Amino acid sequence: MNGWMGIIGTCVTVAGVIVTGWFTYRGTRTAAAIQSGPAAEQSKFTVLEATVTRVDSENKELRTGQRRLESLLRAFAWTTDRWARQMHEAGIEPEPAHPLVDEYNRTGV
Repeated sequence: MNGWMGIIGTCVTVAGVIVTGWFTYRGTRTAAAIQSGPAAEQSKFTVLEATVTRVDSENKELRTGQRRLESLLRAFAWTTDRWARQMHEAGIEPEPAHPLVDEYNRTGV
């Protein structure tokens, strides 16, 4: 009888160790997830913040270039208009303007 009791005691001990190990594993994994949560969120936020800063910088450069191009287009339109008036005053009939130029002169866009 002592032999059977030893085997049963050993089996109960092994089962207890396995169950304890399983609960320890789950608890450790959950604790790691809870701890890494704020760090992971902070990391995501840092990446997002860097991306927004980069996109803002690129947009500023694009807006500056677009303003410059619009100013150049306006200056070119005024210059060609002045030349066309000078040709009319001198009795020279200029070639008709491209339809896109006519549209720009009508709408400013």
